[in-house]
Amino acid sequence: MCSRLYTTKCTTMNPHPLTIAGWLSAYQAGASARDLLGLARQRCSALQSAAWIHPATDQEFELQLAGLDAIAAGFADRNALLQAYPLFGVPYAVKDNIDIAGVCSTAACRRVVEPAEHHAAVIQRLQAAGAVWLGKTNLDQFATGLVGTRTPYGIPHSVFSDRHVSGGSSSGSAVAVAAGGVAFALGTDTAGSGRIPAGFNELVGLKPTPGRVSTRGVLPACRSLDCVSVFAHTVEDAGHVVAVMEGFDPGDDYSDFRPGPAAWPRTSLRLGVPEALMWQADGDYAGPWQAALQHAQDLGHTLVPLDFTPLHRVADLLYSGPWVAERHAVVAQILLDTPALVDPTVRRVIEAAQQFSATDAFTAQYELKALQRQLLGLWDRVDALLVPTAPGHPTLAEVEADPIGANAALGRYTNFVNLLGWSALALPAGRTEAGLPFGVTFIAAGGLDAALVGLGLQWQHKLVRPLGAAAATEPANSSFPMKSPQSQATVLLAVVGAHLSGMPLNRQLTERGARLALVTTTAAHYRLFALPNTQPPKPGLLRVAEQGSAIAVEVWHMPTTELGSFLALIPHPLGLGQLELADGRWVTGFICESHALQGALDITSFGGWRAYVQTLPTTTTATASSPSSRHTTGASI
Repeated sequence: MCSRLYTTKCTTMNPHPLTIAGWLSAYQAGASARDLLGLARQRCSALQSAAWIHPATDQEFELQLAGLDAIAAGFADRNALLQAYPLFGVPYAVKDNIDIAGVCSTAACRRVVEPAEHHAAVIQRLQAAGAVWLGKTNLDQFATGLVGTRTPYGIPHSVFSDRHVSGGSSSGSAVAVAAGGVAFALGTDTAGSGRIPAGFNELVGLKPTPGRVSTRGVLPACRSLDCVSVFAHTVEDAGHVVAVMEGFDPGDDYSDFRPGPAAWPRTSLRLGVPEALMWQADGDYAGPWQAALQHAQDLGHTLVPLDFTPLHRVADLLYSGPWVAERHAVVAQILLDTPALVDPTVRRVIEAAQQFSATDAFTAQYELKALQRQLLGLWDRVDALLVPTAPGHPTLAEVEADPIGANAALGRYTNFVNLLGWSALALPAGRTEAGLPFGVTFIAAGGLDAALVGLGLQWQHKLVRPLGAAAATEPANSSFPMKSPQSQATVLLAVVGAHLSGMPLNRQLTERGARLALVTTTAAHYRLFALPNTQPPKPGLLRVAEQGSAIAVEVWHMPTTELGSFLALIPHPLGLGQLELADGRWVTGFICESHALQGALDITSFGGWRAYVQTLPTTTTATASSPSSRHTTGASI
């Protein structure tokens, strides 16, 4: 039976996976990635054409499928494969201001641009986890807008109404998920672009703390404020993706990854809510808002009415203050050379930057700093904020009639969040009498991303709701361990042999709460040897000055509090030292004393321990792999 927040009839099964958990469950059950992804691509082609700027070409799609085949060939067991590649074969979409190597990033401007040379940092991490991108999506040009209408590539609409806006700027990404084309999508969020489209399409929108997820390779809107956000059907899915993408990036000057607590110290939270609300005339949100407040109270939380005036003053700084100059810094040359290519409303917004001086910029910084100090006391009164995601849902006609005013109204509860360095989670919360989705957003202090996900899981738990426009439910998958954003200090630990996923000593990592961060290789300065007389069989890794090669490794987040007990388990001649990864980072990793390699078999040519183990006789392999992975054939996914 559906929750009282949802009166639409829910079905009990969907014909294809809609969630990440559903996709991974299908693979565990033996489904073919090639077949399922082919069907997903067909669904994507049937979506609103305005959702896409660049659907993946046949060549781009086949290249990714070939990569999946190569990955699967190295695993004898599906569970080990999915542990090592936690997004294996999961389809996603990418906002077209985020770089994918070999594809142009247009930012919804028809200017001539060269294809990106490299993946954005977030794409690198998703690809390394096995995810498959199916297209780049439409957006408000240069990520300037909350409506989704400021683009020359067609105007997307909400999947619930062809009369109402999709929300922006991450319009196409939200539509692609809500319509069932992909399991998740990337957006960006400076002023609410990862939350407003979630609210208008009945999705979860997770906006991390600024700096938690790298923005390297993202065309900036406001570089000092931008966040990469995630659209998904469920909180589990959104948290899983952020857990894959998050982490410090030495190539991003604004990277500032700081794990926070997994939960608040109390179970009954104090939720700050606006004491006065201003709904749009035709929003029809008052009823769903009251139902959402009751739902929060039913969960055991206390509502604390607050005066939001200081927050609205912060919000006003974003577009009415000199921060708009950050947008001008990105497109100034385009405005000079080819102004006709810039959407008239976007041009009007960005050219306002020319009225501000350097003095204005410092004055605004002082005002923001004073407001930040004033708001520090907020978290002594409440644990989190609960707000409507938007004050109403405008029609396309209303936005056309007043493109600036209609857009500005939407940011009332979103614009201030990034200026204050906070985190936010947009959640579905019922529907209006007209059948349009209504959403709420939980807002918390910076670093509380993991706690927000936990709160969202609690909110979502008792809501049996249809998933997006598919109007279907999907059974929760209890067998696959979904990830959550990191909540404790860790050290990156690279493993090369018996500690790999599915190998016999991997449990020494998982028992200590270690989580897989990525699958990659070392720099091309190492050789790998099979050590004699070790049980279970183990390799030794040696750094060399010449004739080195890249060796396959897994990099795990190991809690710093557990590193000592792990080190005590490592037998001579192995030990922990510093190991260089392919991207140039140095991390903690397994090393071997060179004298122990005399007479050892050089297996560097295999490229890694797993590939070598796959060549051993079955009886030998059985001691070098877990009980569930003793077959020597690939996983054939």
